Amino acid sequence: MTRRLRAEVWIVLGLSLGQSAVYATVSLIRKLSEGSLQNSTATLNQSRNEVPWLDLTYQLLAIGFALVPVALALYLLSLDEDSPGVLKRLGLDAARPGRDLAFGFGLAALIGIPGLGVYFGGRALGLTAEIIPSPDQLYWWSVTVLVLSALQNAVLEEVIVVGYLMTRLRQFGWGTPLIIVTSALLRGTYHLYQGFGQFVGNFVMGIIFGWFFYRTKRVMPLIIAHTILDLVAFVGFALLGEQLGLR
Repeated sequence: MTRRLRAEVWIVLGLSLGQSAVYATVSLIRKLSEGSLQNSTATLNQSRNEVPWLDLTYQLLAIGFALVPVALALYLLSLDEDSPGVLKRLGLDAARPGRDLAFGFGLAALIGIPGLGVYFGGRALGLTAEIIPSPDQLYWWSVTVLVLSALQNAVLEEVIVVGYLMTRLRQFGWGTPLIIVTSALLRGTYHLYQGFGQFVGNFVMGIIFGWFFYRTKRVMPLIIAHTILDLVAFVGFALLGEQLGLR
């Protein structure tokens, strides 16, 4: 059984964030070979086509297909014997909406405010690329797509890296500290394309989120917190970046 589950984990990660971690590492190596991180950029949610309706189509398709590994991970967890429903098992149900929202906003504040310091500190030290959270060209549908992108990122990362991976590693007999650190390392690694500063920031975020899941067994507050963080970055930059001198 353990051998099958190990193969399963490698397949799920290879189709999702493990693949992203490999590409992010190669991207970092490329940027370092071309010069300093200070002069490099990391563009999120970039346009996919110059034709507006095609751009929208590609964006929506990318968001939808990015969630397929989440469906796979949930399905595989649901096959475990003698376990409650997978949504209840990971705390993805609506059993505690008020507490989940409160914890989500609290975690977003805990991560987001110091996270700004990590980003600007990394930029000043030349350890972080300039992050561009939204495209220059905005359309009437751009904010909606950015909201969907923020939600997709949150669901993908928190279900796979926290809910699924931590559950499987515990079934392998790993200790809690090693499980949390492994989950956090993966989170940091697939952000390496943004530079070393964001690796550290996301690693710390992974430690906090992993510890929270270990204590509460709920992924929903993590999804809420992650969505809030990305919404502030994506939509805030799109709407206020020019006024703040960031665009």
